[in-house]
Amino acid sequence: MQNPLVSVIMPAYNSNEFISQAIESVIAQQYKNWELIIVDDASKDATVNTVRNYVNKDARIKIFRNEINYGAGYSRNKAIKEAAGEFIAFLDADDLWKPEKLSQQLKFCLENKAKIVFSSYDRISENGESLNEIIEALPFVNYSKLIKSNYIGNLTGMYNAAKIGKVYHPEIRKRQDWAMWLEVIKKGGTAHGMEESLALYRKRKGSVSENKLEMVSYNYKIYNKVLGFGKLKSMYWILVFLGEHFFVKSRQVKSVD
Repeated sequence: MQNPLVSVIMPAYNSNEFISQAIESVIAQQYKNWELIIVDDASKDATVNTVRNYVNKDARIKIFRNEINYGAGYSRNKAIKEAAGEFIAFLDADDLWKPEKLSQQLKFCLENKAKIVFSSYDRISENGESLNEIIEALPFVNYSKLIKSNYIGNLTGMYNAAKIGKVYHPEIRKRQDWAMWLEVIKKGGTAHGMEESLALYRKRKGSVSENKLEMVSYNYKIYNKVLGFGKLKSMYWILVFLGEHFFVKSRQVKSVD
């Protein structure tokens, strides 16, 4: 496995404003053996036309379309089903990778025999300006840590599908990436965090991470509907999450000059 194929999963919905930047950040990767699988979730803007321009120029880029809007989880699952790579990585249509992202993570996996890897990442504003913030990755994340709060930035995560198998998202509208990483770790063991910042997360108004009440509501669905916890147990884990999110995980946010 000296030159493994990496399948990059990208859902898109009305993403024309940013998707070119996201695609260009994949094309700019120092590591070249990748495929980019984009699933358009019934966009009403020019997203599909923009992506097709790239598809026509680069055979590594593929596009699939949903006839109606199903949500990011469904779209990611559709892309995962099409994925041929030994590794699977994720990038949303409004986020960016640094050029060394794939090469550094594959090197790390090989040297550390890691099946699951993620990294630190920068936050940028909606218009792409630096917010001078880095979200630092923990060195290791196991299931008992991840169930308290989502410590894996989805845009930085990658797992060895050849060893773990393909892992799919639950059919819920939000926070499905957290549920997927819980299942990945359940199957593959500890996730290894890289100190280097390898990606740029675009902080947008109206996101679930910005709306705390909405985030709690969707987290309850993870505990109750996806993990199958009863109402009382789910409420207990919501309290655990709140403590972890505001008093522990918040320490990962570091200001940089």
